[in-house]
Amino acid sequence: MERRELDEARLQGQAEIWRYMFSFADSMALKSAVELRIADIIYSYGGTATSSQIASCINDSLTSPDITTLAHIMRLLVRRKIFTIHPPSNSGDLLYNLTHSSRWLLHDSEQTLAPMVLMQNHPWQMAPWHYFSQCVKEGGVAFKKAHGCEIWDLASWNLDFNKLFNDSMACTSKFVTSAILSGYRQGFNSIGSLIDVGGGIGCFISEIVKVYPHIKGVNFHLPHVISMTPAYNGVSHIDGDMFHAIPNTMQLL
Repeated sequence: MERRELDEARLQGQAEIWRYMFSFADSMALKSAVELRIADIIYSYGGTATSSQIASCINDSLTSPDITTLAHIMRLLVRRKIFTIHPPSNSGDLLYNLTHSSRWLLHDSEQTLAPMVLMQNHPWQMAPWHYFSQCVKEGGVAFKKAHGCEIWDLASWNLDFNKLFNDSMACTSKFVTSAILSGYRQGFNSIGSLIDVGGGIGCFISEIVKVYPHIKGVNFHLPHVISMTPAYNGVSHIDGDMFHAIPNTMQLL
C-alpha cells in the first residue's frame, strides 16, 4: 500500500511540473484574444457569437483566419472560464459567450484590463524573466540585463513601449480610483491642491478632480510621459524627476 501511495505521489508530482511548465500557454492565449479583439467581437453580436462570426470579423481582407487555430485558442480559454460555450447553433457552429472575466478584455470599456494584458505579455516584459537565474548568480536588475537599460530609460526613447506602458497604467488607475473615491469620500473635501507623483498620463488625478472640482490637481512625471498626456479640466501637467525635486503642495499621492 505504501509503495502504491508513493508511486501515485510521484506521478502527481510529475503532473504538477508539466502543468507549471506549460502554464505560459494561458497567458499567451489571453494575449491572443486581446490582440484579435475576440471579446469585442462577441460583444458586438450581443454577447453571443459563433466561431464563423468571430473569424469573419478577424479577417482583414488580406488574409483568411485559420479557424482551426482559433478553435484551439477558444477551447483553452473556455477551459479557463474566460468564455463559455454552448451547443451548436442552427448553422452547426459552436456558440461562445462572454463571462465576467472576458468583459475585462473589452478594449472600449470604461474599466478594462486589455492594455495591461498586452503590456505584461509583450516580449519586452517577458524577456527579463529569462534572466532571473543570472540575477541570482550575479545580482542586478533582470530588465536591465535583458534590454541593456532600465525600464524608464527604454520608455524615454522607445515611443511604442512608452505608449504600451502608459496605457497599461492608465487602465488600472481607473478602477483603483473608483475604489479610493468610494472609500475615502470625506477625505478630499479639505484638500485644496493635490499632486500625483509618478501619475502617468494623469488619469488618476483627473478622476479625483472630476468628483472634487475645488481641488487644484497636478500630474507630475518624467518628461517623456508628460509629452503624451491629454488635457484634463482642473489638472496641470509638470515634468520632472521625483528623485531630484517635487513641486510644493500640501498633499501628495
